[in-house]
Amino acid sequence: MLSRLVEAAEDLRLPPAVLTFEPHPREFFAPKAAPPRLSTLRAKLELLRAYGVAIAYVARFDARLASLTAGDFVRDVLEQGMHAQWVLVGEDFRFGRGRQGDLAFLRTTATRFSVESMRTVDVDGQRASSTAVRTALAAGDLEHAAALLGRNYAITGRVAHGDRLGRTLGFPTANVPLRRRPALTGIFAVRVHGIGAAPRRGVASVGVRPTVKVDAKPLLEVFMLDFDESIYGRRITVEFLHKLRDEERFPDVDTLKRAIAHDVVDARNYFAARG
Repeated sequence: MLSRLVEAAEDLRLPPAVLTFEPHPREFFAPKAAPPRLSTLRAKLELLRAYGVAIAYVARFDARLASLTAGDFVRDVLEQGMHAQWVLVGEDFRFGRGRQGDLAFLRTTATRFSVESMRTVDVDGQRASSTAVRTALAAGDLEHAAALLGRNYAITGRVAHGDRLGRTLGFPTANVPLRRRPALTGIFAVRVHGIGAAPRRGVASVGVRPTVKVDAKPLLEVFMLDFDESIYGRRITVEFLHKLRDEERFPDVDTLKRAIAHDVVDARNYFAARG
């Protein structure tokens, strides 16, 4: 879809632009039932730029925006706000209060821009959607999630100080606090970007550390293979390649330490098998 956007923008000699919402509408209407985010807003904007998007409009989704009728949305947001001249949407696009607007309404209402729709994309017989990606990630099927996304799933964040438990266990980790519930949990073989020119291999844990914490907030911990430098404050991107196992609650710290050592061996074997 972004490729088609950039292509059309070049033909029309217009900057390719994307409209996104913050927060996600489902977070506004039902925050406790909202699905996990697949990326932070900053990471989303960086990905859009990498795919050639020149302008990203971030509309604050609040009570005012939620109350706009479909006609008001076309007039206030697309025409007067964005000055859109060409709009690309999915064939199942719905918008406006109560999701009353659809593709047919958009085409009949638009007076200042043309509309093009894009058919649903199927991957291995499944509709490519954020819901499908979340389902694959929750199941630990990183390969299918990557096929749906067109890239490996990744989490970006800033390394913060932790309780140094990993170093005590002999596996110092880079800790990235997660502000929201993650889309996946468990232990993974990963690549870490943002430290040097080349990515580093590692083992990542995403979860609440049930062996050592009670009611803890989600945390991303990364142990990088053959690396032991201070990177506090650095912004890194953790690319998830393969799930090693689920997060577990072990009877004691010694058992946890043995499990981590086994995870490191499994990760090394995974990378060795792939050159």
